Amino acid sequence: QVQLVESGGGVVQVGGSLRLSCAASGSVSSITLMGWYRQAPGKQRELVAQITRSSSTNYADSVKGRFTISRDNTKNTVALQMSSLKPEDTAVYYCLAVKGFRNYWGQGTQVTVSS
Repeated sequence: QVQLVESGGGVVQVGGSLRLSCAASGSVSSITLMGWYRQAPGKQRELVAQITRSSSTNYADSVKGRFTISRDNTKNTVALQMSSLKPEDTAVYYCLAVKGFRNYWGQGTQVTVSS
C-alpha cells in the first residue's frame, strides 16, 4: 500500500502562485509514475501534469508554461509549482502514484483562484 498526503492548497488571487506538495509513504519502492490531477465542481477529474521516475514530464495543454511538476525520488515527493493562476484553475487537486498496475490517490487539496 502507498499513502499519499497533499499539502499547499489554499486561496490565491488571479495571477498569483501556489505550490502543492505530495509525500508518499508505505510501500514506495517501484513507484513509477507520479502526477497531479484536478476535479472542478460538476466536471470529471482531469490530468494536470505527470512525471516519470526519470523525470520525463507531461502537461495538460491548459497549464503548459504556467505549471511545473518536479519529483524527488530520494524523499518520495512530488510537487506542482503553479503560477499565473486563473479562475478556471479552481479545483480539488489530487496526487497520484502508480505502482505496478495500481493507482494510488491522495485525499485532495482545494485550490481556489479568486478574481
